[in-house]
Amino acid sequence: MFAATMAAVLVTMILALGRAVLGPTTYDRILGVNMAGTKTVLLIAVLGFLTGRPEFLDLALIYVFLNFIGTMAVLKFIEYGDLARSTEDAD
Repeated sequence: MFAATMAAVLVTMILALGRAVLGPTTYDRILGVNMAGTKTVLLIAVLGFLTGRPEFLDLALIYVFLNFIGTMAVLKFIEYGDLARSTEDAD
């Protein structure tokens, strides 16, 4: 069961990376990379259950937070051109 889930996650990860490479806009590419990061978290969790090592869930949670913060940082940089600018300074 977990092996089939892992194969399905790998297929969807390949599709997400295809969107990241072929996306017509920057936001499509960022969305594709973010989806690939989310699929990586699922892959780590399933791999932890397959190998009988539930501590992989801790690694998956850390990767979730890094993926979210990284995506927000890239989107803010694209929108404002600077990571230090606050949203209150925007006109």
